[in-house]
Formats: sequence, structure tokens, C-alpha cells
Amino acid sequence: MTSVLDTTAIGKVQRRRRHVRTLTGYLPEKDSEGKEKWPRGDEKVWKNGLRGLDAGSVPCITKSIVNHVQTSLARQPHEIDNFGAYQAAALSVRDNLIINWNETQLHYSRTAGKRAYYLSLEFLMGRALDNALLNLGLKQQYTEGVDKLGFNMEDLLVQERDAGLGNGGLGRLAACYLDSSASQELPVWGYGLRYRYGIFQQLISPDGQQLEAPDPWLDNSNPWELPRIDVNYQVRFYGTAERLNDGSGRAIWEGGQEVLAVAYDVPIPGCNTRNTNNLRLWESKPKRGFDLNSFNAGDYERAVESSNSAAAITSVLYPNDHTTFGKELRLKQQYFWTAASLADIMRRFKNMGRPITEFPQYVSIQLNDTHPTLAVPELMRLLVDDEDVSWDDAWNIVTETFFFTNHTVLPEALERWPVPLLQNLLPRHMQIIFDIVILLIFSTAVERKFPGDRERLARMSLIEESVPQNVRMAHLACIGDRKVNGVAELHSELVRTTILKDFVDFYGISKFGNVTNGITPRRWLDQCNPGLSNLITKTLDIEKSVWLKDLTKLEGLLDYVEDEDFREDWAAVKQANKERLAHHIQVTLSLSVNTHAMFDVQIKRLHEYKRQTLNILGVIHRYLKLKSMTPKERKTVTPRNVFFAGKAAPGYYIAKLTIRLIVNVARVVNSDPDTKDYLNVFFLPDYSVTLAEVLIPASDISQHISTAGTEASGTSNMKFCLNGGLLLGTVDGANIEIAEEVGPSNVFFFGHLTPAVEDLRYQHVYHPVPVEQKSPALARVLNEISSGLFGDGGVYEPLLNTIRQGDYYLITEDFDSYIEALRMVDEAYNDRTEWIKKSIRTTAKMGKFSSDRAIQDYAQEYWNIESTKVE
Repeated sequence: MTSVLDTTAIGKVQRRRRHVRTLTGYLPEKDSEGKEKWPRGDEKVWKNGLRGLDAGSVPCITKSIVNHVQTSLARQPHEIDNFGAYQAAALSVRDNLIINWNETQLHYSRTAGKRAYYLSLEFLMGRALDNALLNLGLKQQYTEGVDKLGFNMEDLLVQERDAGLGNGGLGRLAACYLDSSASQELPVWGYGLRYRYGIFQQLISPDGQQLEAPDPWLDNSNPWELPRIDVNYQVRFYGTAERLNDGSGRAIWEGGQEVLAVAYDVPIPGCNTRNTNNLRLWESKPKRGFDLNSFNAGDYERAVESSNSAAAITSVLYPNDHTTFGKELRLKQQYFWTAASLADIMRRFKNMGRPITEFPQYVSIQLNDTHPTLAVPELMRLLVDDEDVSWDDAWNIVTETFFFTNHTVLPEALERWPVPLLQNLLPRHMQIIFDIVILLIFSTAVERKFPGDRERLARMSLIEESVPQNVRMAHLACIGDRKVNGVAELHSELVRTTILKDFVDFYGISKFGNVTNGITPRRWLDQCNPGLSNLITKTLDIEKSVWLKDLTKLEGLLDYVEDEDFREDWAAVKQANKERLAHHIQVTLSLSVNTHAMFDVQIKRLHEYKRQTLNILGVIHRYLKLKSMTPKERKTVTPRNVFFAGKAAPGYYIAKLTIRLIVNVARVVNSDPDTKDYLNVFFLPDYSVTLAEVLIPASDISQHISTAGTEASGTSNMKFCLNGGLLLGTVDGANIEIAEEVGPSNVFFFGHLTPAVEDLRYQHVYHPVPVEQKSPALARVLNEISSGLFGDGGVYEPLLNTIRQGDYYLITEDFDSYIEALRMVDEAYNDRTEWIKKSIRTTAKMGKFSSDRAIQDYAQEYWNIESTKVE
């Protein structure tokens, strides 16, 4: 006899999931007296072998680094280079993180308190080595150690590639919140995807076009991640879902494609604490990676088909969804990630031995935008199908567990998924969504509250009646969550009064709140601007570890605004940062930068509502004005360097045209002998956290000029202001709250206000006025572009027509006001003493915008979790 495979069982699931013991989340067994039992071997031998933290001893640090050179990298002193030295140093630092990480997870398991989980499709982490050293308080010791080994710490830091796990503000916000959770000693884990190639590497062609290349950030291995090969879950796609006829609402989902979600852990160190939280990333792998029968039959493509199909899920962040394949791949990504994360969370909860009804008492899950909304029907599936929970009880658990952060009021940015796609890819989840529609939206409760209001019921439905039908993910998140929040006071008010107004009327205002975004001062001041951080520490005479965790202490700087010596020191730090940026541009782009000019910076992902177009049109206006001046008149003009950086989505044609225009304007302006001493434009390609860390400290003024009512919050505005850069912007997002804190005299506002926007758009459609009448200055700029001043004018007509026809983002309305605001900036900048005072006041009043404050808002007002310190 032999073992026989039951082929009929292939593709079917067991009645219950099997939860196996994995690397984390378990406690030692206890004896009859309640004392922990040593699991195996001689306890004394084990404990003698366990290493402790490096206590700041340089000899211990150098020994650790050399050990990793010898054993982890298998290299010798005569063959180690800067990259090898970086790897060895990173592994040495990681040793300390792992020790703290292990203690933290054991502490959380022992205390058995409530935990929060942050689900975000992006985590824009930035470089990890410098951040870890600063949070551990070991930067100086490691700097001395690598120096003794013949290396320079700065040379090692630049060897690290930014992790390709995000693109814009959404991902950077998530990264800041992880840092703050650890620093505030809160039990919070992040869950995301381990993208093989990130979003893309941005290249610029000779004619100025954005080109996209893979970003192979993992090619040289990532010393900051820990593969958890034994932590894996099966995730199913396609197949069939058959309901059981027992009245339970259960179904059996089987067949289709199964892939494995394998965990990779990234330790997240807190500042001045041993608490080290976790970011768990999922990589997709085939359940069976190689079809040997197909290979033997000569069908080599089919032999690796399943492997390639599985690997594609976590290959790229935001695959282009302009194709049917791209749409399906995006949806696959979202379900793969949420299913694996919920399976892991459920496994950890079940280890506690608590009844399933207590799940919300121990678990809170924050959905960062609509991307993880499939977690709502997935948790319903786990509870109803796997855990035998009744529908009503399961729905109560779901709606007490989830919290939803909305990040946009733009209708086109609210996710909708075609019903046929969901039915094919996730048949069981489509059943559950239809059940939610029937059992909740069309329930007697809604009808009773709004009798006969069919239009309202249609607006509130999860299903958009279009061809084909679509599932409204923002509605699903709102219905399935305990609380919904916006990310700035204005944005949260717009959420309540526009896109989710019907739900506010139904649920009441208490379900809808606000948590204004924040940034971590560890990375966005101490790490990126050490000169300013040291000056603040010296001036306030407060330990750096204290004010970095209580940013309101920066208000003490207001006492030194009139101190001339302090102002000189402040200005010297800014000048040094400008020279650092100029050096970076010289090295990377071979371009010279006048460091005595004003540095004007706009760095954001490219989008029409963010209005990089308005900025470059203003630059062209300035250029034309300079050209019309006499040489004597030009000498009275404030020299200005304008810096752009940001990526456009591969399928976003208009945004890519904006990049092309910026690059070609720079080419003309920077080479014009009449103007090059007074105006220069730079587009810095392949924007990243690391590039931002050089740009932000160098800025004199930064631009945040979205159409009023379109920017949810913004966080780059906070980063610039924290580093003493002044703000030029519209009355939008967090700009408003920044102005309230720093004072209106320290910001430069322009443009129409939010209440006027819809009326202006109406006028554009039904009573259009030519650009020449609205703004002759803008009309001239547009005509010069069309005439070919910056290359083939015909190329830019689609971009220019968005302004001439319709002008949805109100560039024609705001242009003249914008030009006047730029003039006011020039005037203020020329009074150097008063400008430096404004800069100091701005930094001093940024305490509110620490992500430590924001994460405590979530912890106390949403998740109901408490800080718990690892001793």
C-alpha cells in the first residue's frame, strides 16, 4: 500500500481553519504554581547564551559590525566596501531592534490588552539606518565605531535605498503613525504589502517626458526585514460560493486559484523607549510554484504560469488600472492583503482563548482610505463561514471593530469596483455585499427614518446603478465601521456635508469625527535637519529626547525671536541646508544653484488639483516679466530658485504633460543670459523620502496651492513649516490650521474660498468667459506656450485646453491673486530680519502637528487602547 491523493479534495477548504503555532503571539507554559516553565534544554545555558542590548560601548559596536562582516556577509577586511560596511552596520543595529522587538511582543502578549492594527496599502518609510540610530540613541557611538573601522557614517547612510513601499502623502502618513505609535508606547501593528518593484523609478527623456522603469529596491537585499516563512496563509480567488440551506447565512467557497501570503516583519523602533512595534508586509507566492507535468510535456510557459500569476500580485504598487487586467490585479492586491492581515489578526486573538464575541474588546482595525475596505466583508466571511457566528452577531462585531479614515472628497478618487469583476474574483464577498444591501440599506429602519425617499436610498446604496453596476467602497467602509474621520477640520466638515451627508443624517454626527494629520519630528526635524535640531536643543536647554516627544515645547523659541545672535545662528543653519541641497543637485544633475537666491519648493505627487500647473504658469509669467525689464530694473528683482519634484501616475496623461512643461521651461529659463541670474527652475526626478529630507530643510517658501476644498490635509506643509520654511497657499486642508497656529502674518494666502468653488464651476459650464477677459496675464502665458516658446506648442494643447475650456480647478480664477501673493513673498523676503523672525515663529508654533498628538487622538477617541511601556 501507499498513500493516495484524494483528487476530489483539491481546491476545497476544510470546515475550519487550522491555526498553527507560529513565531509570535504565544506565551510560555506555566506550572501548577503559575510560574513560567522553561520550554526545553538547560535554562541556565540558554540564558547565558542570550545577548543583551549594546550599551553604547564603542568596542561592543565595532565587534558586532566586524562579526557581521565576517559571518553574515562572508567578507574580509580587505574586500569590504561602503555598501558592505552599510550592510554590516545595519545588521548590527537590527540586532538591537530585534532584542527590543522580542521583548515588546512578549510584553504585549503577557499584558493581553487591546491592540490596534493600521491597514495601509502604502508605507513610505524612507531610509531606516539613521532613523533607528537616532531613536535608539546610538548615533554618536556608531559614528565613532565605523570611523574606527575606516569608514564615514555619511558615506554609509547614502548606500541605503528607499524602501519601495509607497508613493505619496498617504504612505508617509502611515509611516509617521507607526513611528509615533512606538514612541508613544502604544500596541499598534501596521499591515501592508511587500512590493517587489515599488511604484516605479522616474526617468526624464531628452524631450522632458516622464518615463517609468522598475524600481528594484530589493535587489541588494533588505537588512531591515525578517522573513517569517512559517507565518503564511492561503488566499483564494475565483471559484464558486455555494450557500448552505440551513438558515445560517453560511456558504462554502471553494475552487479557483489559491496563493500563499508569506509574512516579512520590519521592526519599528520608538524614540527613547524599548518599545519596538512591527510592520508586517505580505508577499504573494504560489501554493505550488512549478507544474512539472507541463514542463515535461514541453509547455514551459504553462509550467511557470501559476508562479508568475501569484508573484504579480505584489510586484508593483498601483498597477495601471486603465486595462481590465490592471483593474483585476489591483482588486487582487487589495483582497490578498486584507485577507492575510485579518487571518493573522484572528489567529493572534484566538491565542488569547477569549470568546469570539469579545473580538472588538481586544482588536481595533483602522482602514487608511478605501483600499482595505474589503476587510469588512472578509471579516464577515470569517465569522459567519468559519466561526459559526450568526449574521447579526457577526455584523455587530464587524461594526465595533473597524474605523475608517477618508482622505478625499474628489468624487473620481472614491473607489468603485464593477460588480461583474467582484462576482468573478470574489464570489463569496459579492454575496455578502448583496446581503448587506438587503439587510441594512433597505431595512425598515432607513425607510422609517426617511419614508418614501427613494432617491436617498439610491444615493446611500452600496451598489451604484450604472452599466455595469459598481460597488461603492466608501459607502461600504462607512456602513461597516464604528467611526469615520477626516484628516483636517475643513476636510472633515466637507465629508460630513457632501460625500457622506446622507450617512450623517442616518447615523448622527457622533459617528463622524476629525483627526488632523501629523508628522514625526524625529525624521522631519532631528534626522533631516540636525543643525536646526541641535540649535533648538542648545537654545531651549532641554534634552532632545524630551522635546522630540513633546513638540509644544518649541514654543519656548518665541522668547528668542528678538535675540540677534540667535537669529544669526538660525539663518546660518538655513544657509547650510541650502548649500547641502545645491551640492546634491550638482552631484546628481550636474547643475549649479545660486544658494543666495530664495528657495521656492513644491514637492507633491503630480495631480491637477494640486496645481503644479499654476506654479509653472506663474514661473513663465515671472520669466516674461523679467524679459520685458531693462538690465537695471532686473537688478531690483529678488533672485528665485523654483524646485519641483513628484511622480505622475503612468496613465495620467495631463499630469505627465505638466512634468514635460516644467522640464522644458527650466531648459529655456536657465539658459537665458538675460534672466538666469534672477530665475532658475529645477525638476528633481525620482522623488523620494530621502530627497524630501534634503529639499525641505533648504526651503525659504513652500507652495501648497490646491484648489480650495480639494486637498484633504497635506503633510508636506507641516514638514516645511517645522523646518522654518514659510507657507504660500490656498485656504485649504491643514493650511488653515497651520495659519491659526502660527498667525496669519506668517503665511501668504491667496485664491477663492471653498464656498465659492461650485458656483464658479457652474459659471464655467453655463456662462463661460474667455481667459483674455478674466486674466490677460494668464492669457499671454498660455499663448506663449502655444506659440512654441518652450518647444512644440501643439504638444501642450491638451493641458492648456483644460484651462481654456472648463477650468475645473480654477486656474483662471486664482491666477492674478496667485501672482500678487508671489509679489508679497518677494517683498517680505527682502526684509531679512523680519523674514527670519517669521521663520522662527513658524517653527515654534508647530507643536500641534506632531503625529504623536494625532496617534494619541486615535488611541483615546477611536481605538480605546492604552500606552504600555516595556521595561
